[in-house]
Amino acid sequence: MFNLKEIISSIADVGQKLFKIRNVKKNDLDSIISLCDDLISNKGAAFGITVARDITDLYQTLTPDNKLLFFKKINEKYKPNHTKVEEAIKTYNEGQNDQNLLNLFVVSEGKRRELFRRMNMSPNGISTIVSLREDLLKILKDNPELKPLDNDLRELFKSWFNPGFLKLRKITWDTKAAILEKIMKYERVHEINNMDELKRRLGEDRRFFSYFHPALEDEPIIFVQIALTNGLGKSIQEIMKPTTGDEKDYDTATFYSISNCQEGLERVTLGNFLIKRVVYELQEELPNIKNFGTLSPIPGFRDWFSLLDEKKVNNIVGNSFEKISFLKSANLKIGDNRIVSNKDIISKLVLHYLMNEKNKKGLPINDVCRFHLGNGAIIDDIVINANISGVGFERSFGIMVNYLYELGNIEKNHEDYINYKKIIISNKLKKKL
Repeated sequence: MFNLKEIISSIADVGQKLFKIRNVKKNDLDSIISLCDDLISNKGAAFGITVARDITDLYQTLTPDNKLLFFKKINEKYKPNHTKVEEAIKTYNEGQNDQNLLNLFVVSEGKRRELFRRMNMSPNGISTIVSLREDLLKILKDNPELKPLDNDLRELFKSWFNPGFLKLRKITWDTKAAILEKIMKYERVHEINNMDELKRRLGEDRRFFSYFHPALEDEPIIFVQIALTNGLGKSIQEIMKPTTGDEKDYDTATFYSISNCQEGLERVTLGNFLIKRVVYELQEELPNIKNFGTLSPIPGFRDWFSLLDEKKVNNIVGNSFEKISFLKSANLKIGDNRIVSNKDIISKLVLHYLMNEKNKKGLPINDVCRFHLGNGAIIDDIVINANISGVGFERSFGIMVNYLYELGNIEKNHEDYINYKKIIISNKLKKKL
C-alpha cells in the first residue's frame, strides 16, 4: 500500500528544491554545482528535466572566470573513483559475468558523462553543451588537467552526432533565409561576402549540402560545396565566376569547401561521412559525373616555410633556395610572377611538406591533408595560383592541392594510410617532380 505521509513528504521535498532552483542568482557558482549534485542523484524524470533546464540557463550567465572554476570543479568532483575501480576489477576477476562487467564499466566511467547526459534533458541542452565545449577548448591549452573532461564530451558527441542521427539537406536559393544567413557566417574556407556571392555558389552548376541535427533546428552542423567541372577544378577564381554551362556538360565534382559550423564539435569526425554521402547523392542525381576530388587549401604552409633555414630548403629542393628565397620577403605581393616561374621547385617543396613533415603520430602535420588521405584520397596535383586572394596567399602563397577520390580504390587507400601510413600520389605528380 502507498504511504500517504511519505508521498506528501516527497512532494514537499521536491517543491522545496524547485523553489530553491528558481531563486538562484545569475553567475552563482555554488548554485550550479549544487544543481549538478541534485541532477546526478535524483532519478525522477520530471524533476531531472527541470534541474537540467536550470543548469543550462545558469551556465550561460557564468563569467569566463566562473566557467573555468565550474570546469575544474566538475572535472574533479565527478571523475572516476580509483578505489572503486580497483574493487570493481577485483569483483570482475572473481566472477567474470555480464553484471560485474557492466558494474566495472559504470564505475570506471565516473559521473562526468552521466552529468552531461542528464543536462541534455534540458530543452536547449545539446546546444548549450556544444557551446560549453567550445568554451572549454578555448582554455584547454592553459589548463591541461581538464583534458579528461574534454575527452568525455568528445566521446558523448560521437554518439549524439552519429551520422545515423543527422539529416542531409540540399541547400538551394529557396532554403530558409535564416539558414542561408548562417551558411554565410559559418563558411570557413572561402569567405562569402554578400548574398550575390552566395547565390553564385547555389547555381545550376553547383551543389551545396549540409548535415543538420534534429535537436538543433535550422542550425547547420557541417556543410560542403561542390563545383561541377570538366576535370578537377584548378582555380578558385574560375570556380567563383558566373557561368552559363549546363550541369550535363560536366564529368567531375570538385569539392572546394568543407566547413565545420560548430567549434564545439572540433575533432568529432563528420566530414568523411558527409563526403561519402554526398558522392552517393551526386551519383544518383547526375550519372554523367564520373570523377570526384577536391581543390583544397594548405593552411599553415606559408608559416612552416617561413621558419625554414637555407640549409633545410636546399635539402628539400636540391640547392635551389636562392631561386625561391623571394618567398620569405616581407614585401612579397599577391601573384608575384616568380611563383609561376619556379612552380616546379615550389611544387616539390609543397609535396615534401604534405608527405614528409609529420606529427608525433607519424601522420602529415597538415590537417586538411590528413583528412583527405584518411578518407582514402590520393594527392593528385599541386596547383599554383589556385587562390590568389589575400587569405589564400597568406595560407600558402595562393597554392592549393587536388585530392582525387578514385572510387574503386578508396577503401584500399584508406587502409594503407591508416595501417601503414602510406601516402599515394598520382603518376603525373611523379613525372612532374
